[in-house]
Amino acid sequence: MVRKILTYPDPELKKRSLPVAVITDKTRELVRDMAETMYDAPGVGLAAPQIGVHQRIVVIDVSSQEEDPELIVAINPEIVHAEGEAYEEEGCLSVPKFSANVRRHARVVVKMLNLDGEEVVIRADDLLAIAFQHEIDHLDGVLFIDHLSPLKKGLFRKRYQRALEEAKEQLR
Repeated sequence: MVRKILTYPDPELKKRSLPVAVITDKTRELVRDMAETMYDAPGVGLAAPQIGVHQRIVVIDVSSQEEDPELIVAINPEIVHAEGEAYEEEGCLSVPKFSANVRRHARVVVKMLNLDGEEVVIRADDLLAIAFQHEIDHLDGVLFIDHLSPLKKGLFRKRYQRALEEAKEQLR
Protein backbone atom coordinates (compact mmCIF):
# COMPACT_ATOMS: atom_id res chain seq x y z
CA MET A 1 0.00 0.00 0.00
CA VAL A 2 1.33 3.43 -0.93
CA ARG A 3 1.51 5.62 2.16
CA LYS A 4 1.43 9.40 2.50
CA ILE A 5 4.92 10.91 2.71
CA LEU A 6 5.26 13.56 5.40
CA THR A 7 6.73 16.82 4.17
CA TYR A 8 8.71 19.63 5.74
CA PRO A 9 7.97 21.31 8.16
CA ASP A 10 6.00 18.41 9.74
CA PRO A 11 7.39 18.04 13.31
CA GLU A 12 7.22 14.23 13.03
CA LEU A 13 10.24 14.43 10.72
CA LYS A 14 12.38 15.79 13.57
CA LYS A 15 11.77 12.87 15.96
CA ARG A 16 14.38 10.16 16.61
CA SER A 17 13.31 6.64 15.72
CA LEU A 18 13.50 3.63 18.00
CA PRO A 19 15.38 0.42 17.16
CA VAL A 20 13.36 -2.55 15.96
CA ALA A 21 13.46 -5.15 18.74
CA VAL A 22 11.73 -8.01 16.90
CA ILE A 23 11.05 -8.43 13.19
CA THR A 24 7.42 -9.46 12.79
CA ASP A 25 4.89 -9.83 9.98
CA LYS A 26 3.87 -6.25 10.76
CA THR A 27 7.51 -5.19 10.13
CA ARG A 28 7.48 -7.03 6.79
CA GLU A 29 4.19 -5.35 5.85
CA LEU A 30 5.68 -1.94 6.74
CA VAL A 31 8.72 -2.66 4.55
CA ARG A 32 6.45 -3.65 1.63
CA ASP A 33 4.49 -0.41 2.06
CA MET A 34 7.71 1.61 2.26
CA ALA A 35 9.08 0.04 -0.94
CA GLU A 36 5.80 0.66 -2.80
CA THR A 37 5.71 4.25 -1.55
CA MET A 38 9.36 4.87 -2.55
CA TYR A 39 8.92 3.41 -6.04
CA ASP A 40 5.63 5.27 -6.53
CA ALA A 41 7.11 8.66 -5.53
CA PRO A 42 9.65 7.89 -7.25
CA GLY A 43 12.71 8.05 -5.04
CA VAL A 44 15.93 6.16 -4.32
CA GLY A 45 15.34 5.83 -0.57
CA LEU A 46 12.74 6.13 2.13
CA ALA A 47 12.99 6.01 5.91
CA ALA A 48 10.10 4.88 8.11
CA PRO A 49 9.77 8.30 9.83
CA GLN A 50 8.94 9.81 6.44
CA ILE A 51 5.64 7.93 6.58
CA GLY A 52 5.13 8.67 10.27
CA VAL A 53 6.53 5.41 11.70
CA HIS A 54 9.34 5.99 14.19
CA GLN A 55 11.24 2.75 13.73
CA ARG A 56 14.82 2.43 12.49
CA ILE A 57 13.99 1.02 9.05
CA VAL A 58 15.06 2.26 5.61
CA VAL A 59 14.60 1.03 2.08
CA ILE A 60 16.99 2.02 -0.71
CA ASP A 61 17.24 1.26 -4.41
CA VAL A 62 19.80 3.20 -6.42
CA SER A 63 19.51 1.08 -9.57
CA SER A 64 18.75 2.97 -12.77
CA GLN A 65 15.46 2.62 -14.61
CA GLU A 66 17.20 0.45 -17.21
CA GLU A 67 18.30 -2.03 -14.53
CA ASP A 68 16.28 -4.52 -12.53
CA PRO A 69 15.28 -3.13 -9.11
CA GLU A 70 17.72 -3.93 -6.29
CA LEU A 71 15.86 -3.17 -3.09
CA ILE A 72 17.98 -2.91 0.05
CA VAL A 73 16.10 -3.25 3.33
CA ALA A 74 18.07 -1.98 6.32
CA ILE A 75 16.75 -2.52 9.83
CA ASN A 76 18.59 -0.73 12.64
CA PRO A 77 21.28 0.49 10.19
CA GLU A 78 24.43 1.93 11.67
CA ILE A 79 27.42 3.47 9.92
CA VAL A 80 30.46 1.76 11.42
CA HIS A 81 33.09 3.30 9.15
CA ALA A 82 33.16 6.33 6.87
CA GLU A 83 35.86 7.90 4.72
CA GLY A 84 36.43 10.28 1.87
CA GLU A 85 34.36 13.26 0.93
CA ALA A 86 31.52 13.79 -1.52
CA TYR A 87 29.72 17.02 -2.30
CA GLU A 88 26.70 16.07 -4.36
CA GLU A 89 23.26 17.46 -5.06
CA GLU A 90 20.56 15.87 -2.91
CA GLY A 91 16.82 16.01 -2.91
CA CYS A 92 14.28 14.45 -0.57
CA LEU A 93 10.76 13.10 -0.88
CA SER A 94 9.95 14.99 2.33
CA VAL A 95 11.28 18.28 0.92
CA PRO A 96 9.71 18.28 -2.55
CA LYS A 97 10.94 20.52 -5.35
CA PHE A 98 14.15 21.50 -3.59
CA SER A 99 17.68 20.22 -3.90
CA ALA A 100 21.07 21.37 -2.69
CA ASN A 101 24.66 20.22 -2.56
CA VAL A 102 25.46 18.45 0.70
CA ARG A 103 28.84 17.38 2.06
CA ARG A 104 28.88 13.67 2.92
CA HIS A 105 31.36 10.80 3.20
CA ALA A 106 32.20 9.19 -0.15
CA ARG A 107 32.37 5.66 1.27
CA VAL A 108 30.63 4.04 4.23
CA VAL A 109 30.36 0.65 5.86
CA VAL A 110 26.89 -0.03 7.21
CA LYS A 111 25.96 -2.73 9.71
CA MET A 112 22.27 -3.66 9.76
CA LEU A 113 19.72 -6.44 9.98
CA ASN A 114 17.90 -7.84 6.97
CA LEU A 115 14.24 -8.92 7.01
CA ASP A 116 15.27 -12.35 8.32
CA GLY A 117 16.94 -10.73 11.33
CA GLU A 118 20.43 -11.61 10.10
CA GLU A 119 23.25 -9.12 10.55
CA VAL A 120 24.54 -7.83 7.23
CA VAL A 121 27.47 -5.52 6.50
CA ILE A 122 27.44 -3.48 3.29
CA ARG A 123 30.33 -1.46 1.90
CA ALA A 124 28.87 1.41 -0.09
CA ASP A 125 30.30 4.19 -2.19
CA ASP A 126 29.03 6.93 -4.47
CA LEU A 127 25.24 7.26 -4.65
CA LEU A 128 24.59 4.27 -2.37
CA ALA A 129 26.86 5.73 0.35
CA ILE A 130 25.06 9.08 0.10
CA ALA A 131 21.65 7.37 0.19
CA PHE A 132 22.55 5.44 3.34
CA GLN A 133 23.76 8.60 5.08
CA HIS A 134 20.67 10.56 3.99
CA GLU A 135 18.21 7.86 5.14
CA ILE A 136 20.01 7.16 8.43
CA ASP A 137 19.85 10.91 9.11
CA HIS A 138 16.05 10.63 8.84
CA LEU A 139 16.11 8.01 11.60
CA ASP A 140 17.80 10.60 13.82
CA GLY A 141 15.35 13.39 12.92
CA VAL A 142 17.81 15.12 10.58
CA LEU A 143 16.87 16.41 7.12
CA PHE A 144 19.39 17.13 4.38
CA ILE A 145 18.58 20.82 4.70
CA ASP A 146 19.95 20.68 8.25
CA HIS A 147 23.40 20.21 6.68
CA LEU A 148 23.20 23.51 4.77
CA SER A 149 25.03 26.65 5.81
CA PRO A 150 22.91 29.22 7.70
CA LEU A 151 22.78 31.40 4.57
CA LYS A 152 21.59 28.57 2.31
CA LYS A 153 19.14 27.39 4.96
CA GLY A 154 17.66 30.90 5.13
CA LEU A 155 17.33 31.05 1.35
CA PHE A 156 15.71 27.62 1.37
CA ARG A 157 13.13 28.65 3.99
CA LYS A 158 12.16 31.77 2.02
CA ARG A 159 11.90 29.88 -1.27
CA TYR A 160 10.03 26.98 0.31
CA GLN A 161 7.57 29.26 2.09
CA ARG A 162 6.91 31.07 -1.21
CA ALA A 163 6.33 27.74 -2.99
CA LEU A 164 3.88 26.62 -0.28
CA GLU A 165 1.96 29.89 -0.59
CA GLU A 166 1.82 29.54 -4.37
CA ALA A 167 0.54 25.98 -4.05
CA LYS A 168 -2.24 27.13 -1.67
CA GLU A 169 -3.21 29.89 -4.13
CA GLN A 170 -3.53 27.35 -6.93
CA LEU A 171 -5.91 25.26 -4.82
CA ARG A 172 -8.27 28.19 -4.37
